[in-house]
Amino acid sequence: PLARLGDLPPEAARTVDLIERGGPFPEPEHDGGVFGNREELLPDEDYGYYREYTVPTPGSPDRGARRIIAGDGGELYWTADHYASFARIVVGS
Repeated sequence: PLARLGDLPPEAARTVDLIERGGPFPEPEHDGGVFGNREELLPDEDYGYYREYTVPTPGSPDRGARRIIAGDGGELYWTADHYASFARIVVGS
């Protein structure tokens, strides 16, 4: 499935902006870490191809479940349920 960036929570757009700028990230000890795709829901790529980034969840006492996964090819994926499902992010119209 596809998800337009403008239809996602505003924190997702801010996270995409941080990814494009190279940070600084709200969870520096986690953000930019390798996403191993153990769930095998994203296209199969070599280990290290995907990186994960926290999308802050207002009111959450921890990192929450929302993430953006970035591929080395520039593709971005959204998950609001901590890797149970993904949608490829479409930036722009």
